[in-house]
Amino acid sequence: MAQRVRVGLVGAGFAATFHLESLRRVYGVEADVVGVTSLRKSSRESFARRHGLKAFPSLDAMLDAVDMLDIVSPPYAHEEGILKAVAAGKSVLCEKPLTGFFGPPGAGKSWRGDQAPKKPMLRETLRRMERLAKVVRDAGVFFGYAENYVYAPSVQKEREIVEKSGAQILRMIGEESHNGSASNAYGIWRLAGGGSLMGKGCHPLSGMLYMKQVEGRARLGRPIRPAAVSARTHQLTRLPDYQDAGFIRTDYHDIEDYGIMHVVFEDGTVCDTLTSEVVLGGLFDYLEVFANNHRTRCHISPAGLMDTYNPKNAQFKDIYLLEKTSTKEGWTPAAADEHFTVGYIAEMQDFLTCAASGQQPQAGLELALDTIAVIYAAYLSDEKKGAEVPVRLL
Repeated sequence: MAQRVRVGLVGAGFAATFHLESLRRVYGVEADVVGVTSLRKSSRESFARRHGLKAFPSLDAMLDAVDMLDIVSPPYAHEEGILKAVAAGKSVLCEKPLTGFFGPPGAGKSWRGDQAPKKPMLRETLRRMERLAKVVRDAGVFFGYAENYVYAPSVQKEREIVEKSGAQILRMIGEESHNGSASNAYGIWRLAGGGSLMGKGCHPLSGMLYMKQVEGRARLGRPIRPAAVSARTHQLTRLPDYQDAGFIRTDYHDIEDYGIMHVVFEDGTVCDTLTSEVVLGGLFDYLEVFANNHRTRCHISPAGLMDTYNPKNAQFKDIYLLEKTSTKEGWTPAAADEHFTVGYIAEMQDFLTCAASGQQPQAGLELALDTIAVIYAAYLSDEKKGAEVPVRLL
């Protein structure tokens, strides 16, 4: 008989929907999603009705009913959910990003993260991560970091190539961009912890950090980790002569809408992350690996499975084609099964299987810690006009 893991969702937004749908496609382990909670009563009750779940009034009220918390709340609330789950001895799944800096105590609407000094921000974020790492490790609970780039089929095939061929990865480049997030919390540093580097750049960055972990374990018996980063960010839609054509979201409070991070690893090899809010045509996600014995292009979204032509937008009004497309007229690279092609299903399969068996997932606490350490060092580098900043590893 399949093992059963009772899961509770913390958050009722877009991420909660694709987590739930992917959890329901896990096999070998019964993922019993028992309920949902969120800050707003209307959102949690509406989500519960749509999906046949129980709406819990609070995270505390849900803890006794679950074995695992799936934290898909806005980033500023991740830490609270993790700490409560661990204190109760529950397994944890945490959406990206793990944590961050969300302003000084009492920060209100007038506080601006883009203007705040970055060295104290980095120092406080590292302190938060040290605390989280200690409580998770001391409790011995399962922790899965929901980074779907790791689990995308193309990235997993590249993992196999690297492991079996003994490849040395010399450089990588990855990107996640589109025309702006639909989340109300995105664009406000005190809720999201940053802008494009944090909300989008974390994806390709984590994917490339993961690939160097894979290479290091295969060739050296230990992961190869990041050593330093240099970065620049920009607010392109805030330029004085920006001409708004109405297709790109521009109402951000205090974040960058473009960024680039150049990471140097312990072995001297490199990777580059590009990310922005100013790309039309839907998600633009890829990861490319340049190794000493091969080269691989991982198409994550669009994945190239299907293209469809529609001469009239209204015909496809109720048909999902690709996230963040501004129109459905003309040719569109359709996502035939996006939960599969971008890695959500494999992600949940790995997490539930490992939680039930006591194994470690492919995307765990260490990857989450390294990702955030790089990003906040990158913000400090940007403040220094691109000067290289060492990455402090936990």
